[in-house]
Amino acid sequence: MLLTPSEWAMLKTSSLESLYMVSVSALLTALAGIPLGVLLVVCRQGHILENRPLSRSLAFLVNATRSIPFPIFIVFVMPLTRLLAGTSIGTTATIVPLTLGAVVFMARLAETALLEVPFGVIEAAQTAGASNRQIIWRVLLPEARAGLIMAVTITIITLVSYSAMAGYIGGGGLGDLAIRYGYQRYQTRIMLVTVALLIAAVQAIQALGDLLVRGISWRRQG
Repeated sequence: MLLTPSEWAMLKTSSLESLYMVSVSALLTALAGIPLGVLLVVCRQGHILENRPLSRSLAFLVNATRSIPFPIFIVFVMPLTRLLAGTSIGTTATIVPLTLGAVVFMARLAETALLEVPFGVIEAAQTAGASNRQIIWRVLLPEARAGLIMAVTITIITLVSYSAMAGYIGGGGLGDLAIRYGYQRYQTRIMLVTVALLIAAVQAIQALGDLLVRGISWRRQG
């Protein structure tokens, strides 16, 4: 199943577009999603920065955003996408819905990882005189490192899937290539190669995440 030189060129361009979209949106998602996850935890009832109105508002926002299927979400945020990117199509424009859609997903995963930190460890830090800021940076985040790395890993894999779905609205990347050539023009070879590349990307991301988590576990045991 050989591709022509022009097909290989299209495949290379689409792969680079997908890499660009996923890399930038993953960075932005982590920078926004982890702090949001921290807020979801520390503002809970009985935690170090208890704030019920803020906690409920954030939880509602996260749940409401997560309830919207991503293809619909892309259309829903198009006005904001045009405002920020100047257009609603293309790889750069697609980063906006990718990031907004994944941030709430990342926040929930980060919240789960942070809630696994025993509260007794936090109480011990409070007894030692640590400030709330010190507890977050020196206790919560370090203790939850393995869980946070896995949360980032899962989020990046989700972004790969989201970026492929963005092809339906001209978002570029491998999803756009698979739809325009593999589906609409019945070029099965391109469809199969595209699917193989997406599978390989997901496997590589998961393997790297597992490796990093094992490294943290070994250091702790040592």
